[in-house]
Amino acid sequence: MPLINLRTSLASVERRNELLLEMSAMLAEQTGKPEAYVMTLLETDVPMTFGGTAAPAAFVEVKSIGALHPPAMTAAFCELITSRMGIPADRIYISFDDVPASALGWNGRTFG
Repeated sequence: MPLINLRTSLASVERRNELLLEMSAMLAEQTGKPEAYVMTLLETDVPMTFGGTAAPAAFVEVKSIGALHPPAMTAAFCELITSRMGIPADRIYISFDDVPASALGWNGRTFG
């Protein structure tokens, strides 16, 4: 059930579907879970400030039932976002949430 939600202040993102697919593959690899269960979201033109400025920034949420590795995932996703969107790594926050299986529903039931 891994989920990654990328919110950015950028008004648009070039080749957004390619970016979503890259994030999907990377999250599957990082968690060791099948990509068939990975969901990716991209929200652009989100009003935000970071460090007292409105310069381009990003907030990323990563949720999964276990299998989170924040140090490695932070490095990988910051590198991807910086290379694809030009947002410096020091303007990216990433939040990790290990979700209990009983708190996540899919296909008419919960995972636990």
